[in-house]
Amino acid sequence: MSKTYKITLLPGDGIGPEVIAESVKVLDAVSEKAGFALEYTQQNAGGAAIDAHNDPMPDSVVETCKASDAVLLGAVGGPKWDALTGAMRPESGLLKIRKELGAFANLRPVTVPASLAENSPLRPETVAGLDLFTVRELTGGIYFGQPVGTEGEGDDKKAWNTMVYSVGEIKRVARVAFEWARKRRNKVTSVDKANVLEVSRLWRDTVIELHQAEYSDVELDHLYIDNAAMQMVVNPRQFDVILTGNIFGDILSDASATLGGSLGLLPSASVGGPVGIFEPVHGSAPDIAGQGKANPIAMILSAAMMLDTLGEEAAANAIRAGVEKVLNDGYRSGDLWREGNTLASTTELGDLVKEAALAAM
Repeated sequence: MSKTYKITLLPGDGIGPEVIAESVKVLDAVSEKAGFALEYTQQNAGGAAIDAHNDPMPDSVVETCKASDAVLLGAVGGPKWDALTGAMRPESGLLKIRKELGAFANLRPVTVPASLAENSPLRPETVAGLDLFTVRELTGGIYFGQPVGTEGEGDDKKAWNTMVYSVGEIKRVARVAFEWARKRRNKVTSVDKANVLEVSRLWRDTVIELHQAEYSDVELDHLYIDNAAMQMVVNPRQFDVILTGNIFGDILSDASATLGGSLGLLPSASVGGPVGIFEPVHGSAPDIAGQGKANPIAMILSAAMMLDTLGEEAAANAIRAGVEKVLNDGYRSGDLWREGNTLASTTELGDLVKEAALAAM
């Protein structure tokens, strides 16, 4: 073996352990054939960590993640922990690990192969062949800005949040978008609300200055968030890389996630620090946990994104080719099944992707 990578597994809750298991199955197969090794350490996170440690993201887990080359995360949360508040909520563990690992950029690719275009809520011809990539700033903006608070009583009670970005924060996430564009179709669309918000005017000015100084070879255009949301529905194939801040990115990336007809297909990565976090877009789906109904493809594709960042692009591309072959052959989990498809369980899909990925290498 030429190299060994240390991977921390955070299966989490609900279907998280099931989809993590299938991604590991595929990873082990392609890594062996490609000549590198993956060494796993499994830790609790989310509700599982609350049950075991009374903490959704214990410091010991954070330290294990920091000592890894990458983190694979399943999903967290569920009705069992819905009554918890504040720092005890399972989801607060995600915010903690992203902050601790310096993961300031969330990467969310959305692809719709022709074989799945009929599953989209949009017309098939609108989305067939779609390949867009959202780069969302993840650790700043209105979700983290200070001051935040409430005051007053009755009709006079009010609350406030603060949207704030520095030039440095904008530059570092913009660089991520421009670098990805160079590897794709060489176009960035920066989304803001510069006609209204002062912070968006700084965002736009900073992106323009960085583009002129370092990335003039990349095509750059700008859209206001309201127009971008409309364009996502009218003509999503116009986009290559979308660059935007935390709240706008939250909205747009979730909207783009519907274009393929199922969250079960969509991977994501949170990067920027020395260790990236790779997780599916979907939640823990406790209603189908343990029934073999979960779609593992988003988790498997998240594992492929992990291999990209580790420099194992050939193995990553083989996984993506394997997923495409399985889908083209008509195999589907329940969330995607239609008349004429072949219904497959979680483990069956993992096996099929594994074999197809190996064949592609």
